[in-house]
Amino acid sequence: MLGWIFWDPSSEFVIIPFVNIPITWYGLLFATGFWLGFHMFTYMLKNRLGSKDANAFSERLLLYIIVATIIGARLGHIFFYEHPMEYLANPISIFKTWEGGLASHGAVLAIVLAVLIFSIRIRKEFPEFTFWKILDYLSVPAMLLSTLIRVGNFFNQEILGVSTDKPWGIIFGHPADGGLITPRHPAQLYEAAFYFALFLLLAHIWYRKRDELLPGRLAGITLVSAFLFRFLVEFIKTEQSAWFDQPNGSLLMGQVLSLPIIAIGLYLLVRKDKKFIQSH
Repeated sequence: MLGWIFWDPSSEFVIIPFVNIPITWYGLLFATGFWLGFHMFTYMLKNRLGSKDANAFSERLLLYIIVATIIGARLGHIFFYEHPMEYLANPISIFKTWEGGLASHGAVLAIVLAVLIFSIRIRKEFPEFTFWKILDYLSVPAMLLSTLIRVGNFFNQEILGVSTDKPWGIIFGHPADGGLITPRHPAQLYEAAFYFALFLLLAHIWYRKRDELLPGRLAGITLVSAFLFRFLVEFIKTEQSAWFDQPNGSLLMGQVLSLPIIAIGLYLLVRKDKKFIQSH
């Protein structure tokens, strides 16, 4: 009978010589996801804008997305998963993102706000790219980025599953939650596999039906699919929020935060008011 896989790699991909600055697997995968997403988004835009305008559009939006992702994910972690007063007592710790602490729900909310601001600012220059249309285009590369981020979480031994006796369980040598060294569900890989499958599906839908879909539909599919799966996979995760006790038989923080996002996605899928959608 095969034993469980023992997983305890170094979180560092390489250390830059002379300055001794480490490049972590998480950082490398995070940056790679943005790099791939940028080029994919630009490629998608070329069908409508041409190469020059597509590059200019992508470069401008990329700045908004990067800033929103970092700020939103960090603040989301502080407010949803930690006690904010501890950070207010030592404000410099808010900026120590290299110590961990980024929340995807906070990133999503911040990105949506950033896209709204961006869409307003470019409305006269690119009237065909409304708020919803931009979200549709972002949905495809976003799922590829999410895939790589979860693989990065796997290298960091964080966002862990609960104990399991299943043969595919993983024994994490240095679990980030400081828990027991015991076989666990590789929840990060479950999410990574689902997000990658969703990425392929969204890419196929965009390629085949991009001119047929009502603006906001692709974003709706993304929000419902990704966060419904997130809601379900939370059942086999350890609670990460300081606001919730584990186990307590109730919903986890990740599930509570996923519900309104699923509701918004469902709204985008069922809404048929073209005037409202096309004007925003």
